[in-house]
Amino acid sequence: MDNVLNTPRMDKLGKRGADFLGVRYPIISGGMTWISDARLVRAVHHCGGFGVLAAGNMPADLLEKEIEKCNAIGGPYALNLVTIAPNFKAHLDVAVKHRVPVVIFAGSFPKRQAVEAVKAVGSKAISFASTLSIAEQQIRFGADALILEGSEAGGHIGHVSLMILLQQVLFQNLSVPVFVAGGIATGKMIAHMLMMGAAGCQLGTRFVMSEECNVHPAFKERFVQARAREAISTPAYDSRRLPVVAVRALQNEGMEKFGKLQMDLLKQLDEGTITREAAQLKTEEYWMGALRRAVVDGDVDGGSVMAGQSVGLVDRVQPMREIFAELLNEAEQETQAALARLQG
Repeated sequence: MDNVLNTPRMDKLGKRGADFLGVRYPIISGGMTWISDARLVRAVHHCGGFGVLAAGNMPADLLEKEIEKCNAIGGPYALNLVTIAPNFKAHLDVAVKHRVPVVIFAGSFPKRQAVEAVKAVGSKAISFASTLSIAEQQIRFGADALILEGSEAGGHIGHVSLMILLQQVLFQNLSVPVFVAGGIATGKMIAHMLMMGAAGCQLGTRFVMSEECNVHPAFKERFVQARAREAISTPAYDSRRLPVVAVRALQNEGMEKFGKLQMDLLKQLDEGTITREAAQLKTEEYWMGALRRAVVDGDVDGGSVMAGQSVGLVDRVQPMREIFAELLNEAEQETQAALARLQG
């Protein structure tokens, strides 16, 4: 670990989550398609955090190579699997084959068989939860931990803010560690989430702004210039006939094109020239391709610049060690300030 910081209060508050993840600090780098690669996992690991490799929809053989790179780091990490990705089944097979330390199921809620498959080879399973009933279901399925992700987050999101999820789910004192995500970009917020009972926090947008994050410079520059209100969620024009998982990204031509795609797919559904399953697949394929154009090629106008509303809180690119130092020192100071307020 590169950062050796004096953070006794954070060490105590974050102990449950840190022990579960096998790291010093229960700070998770969110699994971002085309962004969260082995290089980012390594940078987070060296700072005492928990890195996540995003499978996205990459070919299975490429995913195996990224897993091998993560294994060479010599520490715990997670593999983020998108359950609605076309290659999900192949990705699940790869995860089981390589017995990755932790599997995080994203995109939608995994079926019991998927959870049991990773646990059968000794991997831990983490699921997202958007309601108390879903949280309880995933625990019954065997999930070892949960992530509550508010709609403030970037990428695929639910419809409820983290503020509500904290009250609906976190405060119910569930039997497994509960991590939180969505709109978190400062050490102060991390401190308060831990004081509320969260096992740890997941950040995505803040880590995109690290020097080690291998995205196109134009992508980072767009983050620098963006305001929180520019990170909007996609509309659903007919959630009954064409249910799509909402995506939060910066408003641009790519967002407008997705709206037109939905209208075209609904027309094809009316005409009977496409099935609902095929239409849903088209929407997911669109996002995978549009995100690549922005992240890899730097097309921040026509591609998808997925970002959480916390994009309004970041304004510069920094080394990962500097980001962690800021987060942790600020969190440590905030816990001390909170204690002083309680003591009057």
